[in-house]
This record gives sequence, C-alpha cells and structure tokens, in this order.
Amino acid sequence: MSYAELLKDLKARKFAPLYLLQGEESYYIDLVSDYMEKHILSDAEKGFNQTVFYGKDTDMLQIVSAAKRYPMMSDHQLILVKEAQTIKKWDELIAYAENPLRSTLLVFCHKYGALDKRLKVSKAIIKHGVVLESKKLYDDKVPAWVNDYLSDRGYRTDPKTCALISEYLGNNLEKIANELDKLLLNYPPGTPIGMKEVAGNIGISKDFNVFELTAALGKRDAFKANRIINYFAANPKDHPHVVVMGALAGYFTKILIYHSLKDRSRQHVASALKVNPFFVGEYQQAASNYPPPKVWEIISLLRSYDMRLKGVNNTGNTGQEELMKELVFRVLN
Repeated sequence: MSYAELLKDLKARKFAPLYLLQGEESYYIDLVSDYMEKHILSDAEKGFNQTVFYGKDTDMLQIVSAAKRYPMMSDHQLILVKEAQTIKKWDELIAYAENPLRSTLLVFCHKYGALDKRLKVSKAIIKHGVVLESKKLYDDKVPAWVNDYLSDRGYRTDPKTCALISEYLGNNLEKIANELDKLLLNYPPGTPIGMKEVAGNIGISKDFNVFELTAALGKRDAFKANRIINYFAANPKDHPHVVVMGALAGYFTKILIYHSLKDRSRQHVASALKVNPFFVGEYQQAASNYPPPKVWEIISLLRSYDMRLKGVNNTGNTGQEELMKELVFRVLN
C-alpha cells in the first residue's frame, strides 16, 4: 500500500489490526506513525489505550502481551512500536499475527530496511494487516517531489528552483521537508517560491551554485564559469568539491546520452535524460558546443581530477581550489 492510500484509509477510519511501516525512507514512516499517534484515539482515550514501545527497550513477547489486551472505554487500543528494526525474535509474533485482535492496532515502525518477505511472520502480517514499503526516492524524482510538497501547501515554484533544492539537499525527504517548512514560515500561501526565496532562507546562492556553473559551461561562457568557480574556491565549506564534481559528472554524462539519441523530440529527450522538459533546451545547446569526442575527454578529465582532489596522483600537492579552477579551464579549452 502507498503512503497516500494508507493515509486515506486512516482518515476514513478503515483500520487493520496489524501495520508494518518499513523501508529505507524514514520520512513516510514517521508521517504515518505521527498521524496515528495524534488522530486514532481521542485525548480521553489515549490514557488507557495508547502505548508506545521502543524496540531497543522491549521484546516481542512484551509487545504481544500488550496487543492481546482489550481496550478500555474505547473501540480500539493503539500500540506503536518505534525503532522496530532493533527487535529480535520476530518469530514470536507469528502466532499473534495469524490471529490478531481486531480491537488492537499494532503498528511496527521498521526504519532503514525491511523484513524478509519470505519469513513466515512477514507472510502473516501481509495476510492479516497492512504493509507500507517506504523506498528511497531516486535523485531524479526529488525535484518533482519538492514541487508537489510546495503545491500541496499552496505555493508555486519552478523547475530550476526544485532542481537546485534537490541538488543541494540530496534525497533525504525529512531534511528537505524541514528546510522547506522553515522557508515557508516567512511567506504566505500563494507566494511564488523561486531562487531568491531559496537563497535567502536555505543558504543557497542565487547566482553562485552548481546549476549556474553547469549552465555557464554548457554555453561556453568562460567569464561566468570562472566567476562561479572562484566564488566556490573562496567558500569551500559551502561548495564542497564532492558536490561540484558530482554535478559536473552528471551534467556531461547527460550531454553524452543526448548525442546517442536518435529521437530528439522534447519529451523523449526529457525522458532519456531524466530531467524536466524545461531543461531540454539547455542540453541541446550544450551538445552543440561539445561534440562527443570532447565530452569523452571531459569525462576522462573529471575522473582524473576527482582522484587528484582525493589526494591520488596529485603531484605537487596542488590545493583543491586550484585544481577546480584548472579543471574548469581545461573543460572550456
């Protein structure tokens, strides 16, 4: 079951006796468990009928014993088991999972991984309960997630801003949501959230960032590219070479893929490069400026400089700032 489907059922008070919230992405696990903790029972019911266990401080037999109790002055009791990934002896749940008490909502929050579906206990939970698989979002899907997050809260944005947020904050949805929530405190719903707003609140420069660098390189705008790389060199903590090199490698790899495409229609290119159609024109221009042999040369340069930045084959012990400036010069020439 997806997060949206599960939340819809919970809001409609369609309950199952067992829930297994599991996966690498903790964001959705926390959202569901927080909703259940706040909304399943009334404040008056919670005192006798809501229990929270932590996996490292309990065992399965204690959890099962609590689950077998009947609610007091309520239709349901809620048992939340947080940090369930630390629980041992899951086989002790099998008998209960095969015949769970309908008045109990037993919820396991299993972060950073999943139970083996081949286990008997997993099969019992799947048969009699609900399983949420909370998977990590692929990097290329994060900009769309950012756009949806802002849209759901009544804000407008643009593809470039979403892509920039994704590039700098990664694919940790909890971290992104926290940063966006802090940003939105400063603006009423309906406000367009663009590069200016992000720069002022998330700490990403509007003019000096990896997207502006790749755009300048794609246009072969040496003046702008050098201004940006000099800014990066002066602010290395804000622009670590690992992030910059990753962005450059991704950018020129996409240009190489573009050269291999026979169908260069806007939608096909966007799909092949896994980018928003908004960016297709930029890659078309970059591909015209960098023929395939030059792109292969740049990718080779990126590999070489990546090793040197990590201290391998860096004869003369050239500093990281100078290496990045040197790399940009060789890309452009």
